Amino acid sequence: MNTPSDDEAIGYAAALDELDIILRELEGSDVDVDRLADRVARAADLIALCRDRIGNARLRIDEVIADLDAGTQSSDAADLE
Repeated sequence: MNTPSDDEAIGYAAALDELDIILRELEGSDVDVDRLADRVARAADLIALCRDRIGNARLRIDEVIADLDAGTQSSDAADLE
């Protein structure tokens, strides 16, 4: 089972791949009931990790856009002088 420190090293694509594997396991006809709760809990952890990565990417993108907008406004103001 993965630990939180393991999850810090896992990338978004790897998390999605693992989620896909878990989904296929859960959709199969031979689901191991003894592992079911563990697999669902792991899926929930991976979904939270993916959401966090998306949120962080969104913040970084917003910062880049804000910097670009600020640079454009500075250039426009300099052009007016």
